[in-house]
Amino acid sequence: MTNPSFIDYVKIYCRSGNGGAGSRHFRRQKFVPMGGPDGGDGGRGGHVILKGNRNLWTLLHLQYQKHNVAGHGQSGAGALKKGADGDDAIIEVPLGTVATDAETGEVLLEITEDGQEEILFEGGKGGWGNDHFKSSTNQAPEYAQPGIQGTEAWVILELKVLADVGLVGFPNAGKSTLLAALSAAKPKIADYPFTTLTPNLGIVSYRDYRSFVMADIPGIIEGASEGKGLGIRFLRHIERNSVLLFTVPCDSKDIAADFNVLLNELTEYNPELLDKKRLLAVTKTDLIDEELKKMLLSTLPKGIPAIFISSVTGLGLSQLKDLLWDAINS
Repeated sequence: MTNPSFIDYVKIYCRSGNGGAGSRHFRRQKFVPMGGPDGGDGGRGGHVILKGNRNLWTLLHLQYQKHNVAGHGQSGAGALKKGADGDDAIIEVPLGTVATDAETGEVLLEITEDGQEEILFEGGKGGWGNDHFKSSTNQAPEYAQPGIQGTEAWVILELKVLADVGLVGFPNAGKSTLLAALSAAKPKIADYPFTTLTPNLGIVSYRDYRSFVMADIPGIIEGASEGKGLGIRFLRHIERNSVLLFTVPCDSKDIAADFNVLLNELTEYNPELLDKKRLLAVTKTDLIDEELKKMLLSTLPKGIPAIFISSVTGLGLSQLKDLLWDAINS
């Protein structure tokens, strides 16, 4: 089972507020028997707004907040008094959240920055009061506009993890161990496939007090783009990474073939992933000697920077951070 506290997909109902009706009021004062129209405008309906919050890392809270309804605008009143605007419904989401229309699949907006506010659905406009419709030929208009209705729809929110580096590899390829060795993250680590069932984030310290974010994505198997294994559920998290670090253990029967399988699954899922910078880390090399490392060099895939590392002994980790930092910032 996946970690119940990590929710990266929810379907919620949203409804913006109706605009308030304009007023059909006439001025009534002592000694002013023929007062003209003075109906005020209706208030705007409340918006449905998404707001980025960097302290959130999951959509779990929205599983218990399925209905998000903004307030209606109030009607206008006499003496040109405008009705109050409806209260906005503000939905706080983690950075990297994408909102799509549940019916059409259209991408509505995305949130990538802390404090960013985007209107998901605008509230209905308030109607004009009868004061707007007076003229030389109609000095006592009985008409005022009704408010415009708000918008209601079911919306899908998907979280795509924001990280500088995404770890890509088969299950049990040493990704979680590498993340734990490079950062303070404490992912679950065990000697069996699919130990990682949810993305894990870690901040990797670099020289001169600099740092970058690394994400450990659940392992990919051949056919993942077609839904096999954990399927495409977590592949979307890779779309946000600046650099892809492929990890293949040194005891692989064919390192180049394994790398190509991983690359093919990403390509099948989203061809644009080919545009991202790629590095290869051959893991668990504390299990082999220098002579075998030299033999493996000729079997590595061509055209991609590669490095031998060991998360247990620390072999090559400093050089790996240098390669990643250069890739992120070049």
